[in-house]
Amino acid sequence: MDIPAFGNRFASELPEMAVAWKGAAFPDPAVLVLDDALAVELGFDPAWLRSAEGVRMLIGTDAPAGTTSVAQAYAGHQFGGYSPRLGDGRALLVGEFTTPDGQLKDLHLKGSGRTPFSRGGDGFAAVGPMLREYIVSRAMHALGIPTTRSLAVVTTGQKVRREENLPGAVLARVAASHLRVGSFQYARATGDLALLKRLADHAIDRHHPAAREAVRPYQKLFESVVVTQAELVVKWMLAGFIHGVMNTDNMTISGETIDYGPCAFLDVFDPATVYSSIDSGGRYAYGNQPPVAHWNLARLAESMLPLFDDDEQKAIELATESLGLFGPAYDAAWITGMRAKLGLRDDVSDKDVKSLSEDLLVHLRDRRADYTSSFRDLDNAVTDQDWLVRWHAHNPDAESARKINPIYIPRNHLVEEALADPSKLDDLLTAIDHPFTERPGLEHYAEPAPESFRACYQTFCGT
Repeated sequence: MDIPAFGNRFASELPEMAVAWKGAAFPDPAVLVLDDALAVELGFDPAWLRSAEGVRMLIGTDAPAGTTSVAQAYAGHQFGGYSPRLGDGRALLVGEFTTPDGQLKDLHLKGSGRTPFSRGGDGFAAVGPMLREYIVSRAMHALGIPTTRSLAVVTTGQKVRREENLPGAVLARVAASHLRVGSFQYARATGDLALLKRLADHAIDRHHPAAREAVRPYQKLFESVVVTQAELVVKWMLAGFIHGVMNTDNMTISGETIDYGPCAFLDVFDPATVYSSIDSGGRYAYGNQPPVAHWNLARLAESMLPLFDDDEQKAIELATESLGLFGPAYDAAWITGMRAKLGLRDDVSDKDVKSLSEDLLVHLRDRRADYTSSFRDLDNAVTDQDWLVRWHAHNPDAESARKINPIYIPRNHLVEEALADPSKLDDLLTAIDHPFTERPGLEHYAEPAPESFRACYQTFCGT
């Protein structure tokens, strides 16, 4: 079989939130990069995906048998401002399919052309931003961070007008689903309680089936999202990842990282770090990610209030109680993660782990130390002898820590090198596919960025 069987579950269960649409007709589409291992894992024949028929599917021109591609409707808070109608302005949900191991997945395209949700946008994407998502999402998966995964980048043979004319591309990615906080905001804004309930039922069935057995299943759904998002953001923080555009339409119900626009990894450790050119106020700075996630989840709670209880005041009380799970879930996951990064055993108290971790991060910030390489070799990175004595007093397991702390990440200067010269892409992918295993010949991919690069680096959204 060349591809798995497709269906239209989202569109059939939630037709009010789906508009049937096809991708643009591009002049000369061709596969630029394809993750063959991922394709096989998902049940696709890589050779078929490279064929003319496969390429037409990957750009949205032809939908597989059994499905009709759709543009999804959602709302969202973008940099704090509410937009009641966003939706897939340059993207299409091709449909859902089941992998050989029984998982239901979405196939979704970015850059496939204008849709009814495009507003002033052209609906297209340039090669650079699509390759960035391909690289970074692949690295996130290798690091063990829940994420959408990039299957392929297809060049279109068409130029995209940004500050200059750039080669166009379409990204094909897979996800547990594309349900977002913004999906619930959209359903709530329609005033259609039946639609909101159907959306919640769809989310329970797809992502959090245990909620169905709870006394209050919709409250339990919300709590499940709160906990999974708290744990996800902790993983970002531990890896030094900055999402860059944590709008509510970019927060999933599944707990996967989605939409790698102006994303980046920390070079030197500084909680105030912002790379995104569009985040002039620093709303989505590295250190702001936990409170922003909590704020986004409060917006989800507002959208779901009618499902919690018929009495609004009671619903607010239940939502507030459930939102309160975020802090403890975040703190517990952070302590567990830092314990592992420092190689500390289970008999070291949480209090000591917290103290060592916080003091270390202050030291790294004050020294403007490289975040990733410092954890890889704390004895040489830390100049505070008192801290080293305290750490060594707990007899840390250095070998265990090296299995947790990566040596290779998609450092910003390396990503830019690969975007400027795709011949360097394969070596970068070789490094980041196995981030914890040091290998000869890859020394370049473990080196911190030059100071001159760090001082002026910015990322861009790509739209």
